[in-house]
Amino acid sequence: MTALATAPTTGRAAPAAERIGGWLWSVSSVRWALAALVLFLAGLAAQLADAPAPVWWTLYLVCYLTGGWEPALAGLQALRRRTLDVDLLMIVAAIGAAAIGQVFDGALLIVIFATSGALEDVATTRTERSVRGLLDLAPESATVLGPDGSESAVAAKELTIGDHIVIRPGERISADGRVVAGFSDVDQSSITGEPLPAAKRVGDEVFAGTLNGSGALRVVVTRDPAQTVVARIVAMVADASATKARTQLFIEKIEQRYSVLVVAATLALFAIPLAFGADLQSALLRAMTFMIVASPCAVVLATMPPLLSAIATASRHGVLVKSAVAMERLADTDTVVFDKTGTLTAGVPRVSSVRPLGDSFGPDGIIGIAAAAEQFSEHPLGRAVVAMARARGVALPVATDFEALPGRGVRATVSGEVVEVLSPSAYGGDAVAAVRDIEDHGETAVVVTIGGVAVGVLGLADHVRADAGAAVDRLTALTARPPVLLTGDNARAAARLGAELGIADVRAQVMPDHKATAVQQLQHDGRRVLMVGDGVNDAPAMAAAHTSIAMGRSGADLTLDTADVVTIRDELATIPTVVALAKRARRIVVANLAIAATFITVLVAWDLFGHLPLPLGVAGHEGSTILVALNGLRLLGDRAWRRASHR
Repeated sequence: MTALATAPTTGRAAPAAERIGGWLWSVSSVRWALAALVLFLAGLAAQLADAPAPVWWTLYLVCYLTGGWEPALAGLQALRRRTLDVDLLMIVAAIGAAAIGQVFDGALLIVIFATSGALEDVATTRTERSVRGLLDLAPESATVLGPDGSESAVAAKELTIGDHIVIRPGERISADGRVVAGFSDVDQSSITGEPLPAAKRVGDEVFAGTLNGSGALRVVVTRDPAQTVVARIVAMVADASATKARTQLFIEKIEQRYSVLVVAATLALFAIPLAFGADLQSALLRAMTFMIVASPCAVVLATMPPLLSAIATASRHGVLVKSAVAMERLADTDTVVFDKTGTLTAGVPRVSSVRPLGDSFGPDGIIGIAAAAEQFSEHPLGRAVVAMARARGVALPVATDFEALPGRGVRATVSGEVVEVLSPSAYGGDAVAAVRDIEDHGETAVVVTIGGVAVGVLGLADHVRADAGAAVDRLTALTARPPVLLTGDNARAAARLGAELGIADVRAQVMPDHKATAVQQLQHDGRRVLMVGDGVNDAPAMAAAHTSIAMGRSGADLTLDTADVVTIRDELATIPTVVALAKRARRIVVANLAIAATFITVLVAWDLFGHLPLPLGVAGHEGSTILVALNGLRLLGDRAWRRASHR
């Protein structure tokens, strides 16, 4: 789900589609499910066109074969392990339906099961591919510095604790370690989620997979390559995803026990009358009637249409829910955990305050000279300053002799004066009071100097999404529990955001593995956690959570693939709406199950204690199936989304 560049779309879209189609087609269950669907549709078209019965019967029966052989084989293998798989019961029920002339219903059941299995295999395969792809964050090789100062290239996986490595400007860091020489800004948003590059000096910790800025660093390796933060993220996501892949719809857990009961009762209804002298045909007919009316076809359709309809409606409004299990889990949510940067905020810094020092320059003057010095910088802070100058219509003076100062700021000659835009630690002058005030508000401070004298301080901060407050309030009302904010960002910025949005439980400077631990602790306390995030650093927590939603602007395949739900349009407002839709789908599922259970109970009782004619049993069974299916399809319309958006 990697975003494509906007300019050369013609050249890139097709190869991307080919790559996606290629790996999808490599999943065998997808090929068989597609073949079954095509055959089913062909059979339906032939039946509606009044083609000869042998034609559409043949198409339906081949659909049975293509879509049913894999679940049938899995069911037989489970039977060899002395367990009764619900898939096997569905195959038997489908065969039973064909045996009494209801071949269309059996084929429909086969298609539903084949498609469900294919979707599960696709989700599992995609997650495995993205987990392996995460390892590409860390470079394959590293430049090791020998005792004599010589340099040699070695495989990153062969680094050992104590090795000294050189990280040049623009390179990805190849190991977790500690800076022993040099200054630079490092983009570590893939690990911490913090939007601004972090200044790294001697003694600071760096992480494998993060991107070095314009300075050179010498780093001593402090952690084995197999234990880096990136490697731990891979392991945690893989383990948690494997655990979640074994989860089922609630109704599927019931079906497994119900299947054993139906098979046992069917055999008893066939064997006991025979033992008491009944003829073979009547005993077989009664047993077959029982199996048809007691089979969980209506129960399956009671569950799937509402969930699938809700999934289709959500997708039309920019929310991709990846499975029926994910939709069911959304309905169970009682606690929402938010990431900060890129989720509740835009993830892009902007100038939020301007503090002139003295009377030499006003706010626009400070912005003008700072932007003139920063206009050649690629640093996010520099781009934010220039953007503010343009937004205010401030003319930029001529700047020459631009110089980036790694880990410190920038320097340039502006209108004949040496102007520097520095981090507070790099300046260390008399701007301490203004800097402290800005930082106490959770903003990042930079000092603007002319000729070494501070003339102003700028405050920069990530800005809150316009719809964040309303989304937090609605989710709090839907879950009836206060939300939690987990972020790798600094404590002051996190506290400021929490206060602005009314989130009391704020946990800052949290590493990816600790995010997952925090989510697991909440769930250990009985919470059903919905994790909302956007970065690679959120992936372990997403995998560990009861369910998860990724913001669609994320460029991280792992995040998008680990999440159960993706907001394609990157709109926070859609999150409470899809949760409300999921809760409504669950209410319809409960109503459908009550309808299906009532029909099954009446028909089974009639067959056990009276004489239920087979055509009437089939009619009752099919009638209940159609009724619950139509009830579930009510969620297909846009009206369902509008209703959920106003809950």
